[in-house]
Parts: sequence; C-alpha cells; structure tokens
Amino acid sequence: MRHGSRATILALTTACALAFACCASSSAAAPGAVASSSGPSAAASGSTTSVTRPASPAQLSIVSPTPNESVTGATVHIVARLTGATIVSATTTNIRPDQGHIHLYVDNNLVSMNYSTSMDLPVAPGTHILHAEFVASDHFPFNPRVVTPDVVFTVQP
Repeated sequence: MRHGSRATILALTTACALAFACCASSSAAAPGAVASSSGPSAAASGSTTSVTRPASPAQLSIVSPTPNESVTGATVHIVARLTGATIVSATTTNIRPDQGHIHLYVDNNLVSMNYSTSMDLPVAPGTHILHAEFVASDHFPFNPRVVTPDVVFTVQP
C-alpha cells in the first residue's frame, strides 16, 4: 500500500469517527432541536436554542419492519420511505432543506447513519423500538424534526 493511500484511509477513518461522535452526542441536544409533536421516543426530543435550523419538505416513514412484526435471525432488514428530499453523500457540506441522510435509532440509541433507504442491521433477540430521522448534511436535525413514529418489533433467535 502506498504512503498516500494510508494517509487517505487514516483521514477518512478519523472523519467518520468524528462524525459518528458528533451524531451520538448531539442526538438529544442538537442546535434548534425541538420535541416532535408526533411523540416518538426520547432520542428524538431535544432542547431549543437560538440557532435557526431550516425546515424540510421531507416525509419519512418506516416500511419494514412493520409494527409488532416478529423477525427471526441475527439481523433485521430495515426499509424506509423518503419523499420530498434526497439522500446525499457524507462529503456534502451544503445544507439544503431537501437534502440529507437518515439516522436510525434502536432502543433510543443511534445505531446507524444511512446514505440509503435500506439496510440490514444486527439485533439481539428480544423486543426493540425503532425510529428514524432525516437530518441535514451536517448531522443536525431540521426544524421541525423529520422523525418517524416508533416501530416496535421482536427478534426471535
């Protein structure tokens, strides 16, 4: 492997780690965050600040798993439906109300930052609560937040 390639990999790894740390620590206290009126779980609520966040025309829903679905195995296939906006790459720094990516929460913990509308997620056996949020390219929420209602599902071993 060339020296330049290692530097690039190190830089990308560091950037991803910082972005994940930012998302994990900001999920409950992001600038401009407001509690959702639809009442999703606590991870989707937050404090309000004087920082103005853009509103988004996006609408987000979880298609799979369905509420109260029972799945078997070590992973659950998650499919979201996003309308009114598009998913953009992690390298985008331009904040637009119709562009961003999806944060997935399982049991009120941020578990994935998705740049697509589907993924397979490892899960432990038991009952879990899933919700998703469409966020801006800077990983902070729109105002009002674009959050799905909670979906409760059970994983059978």
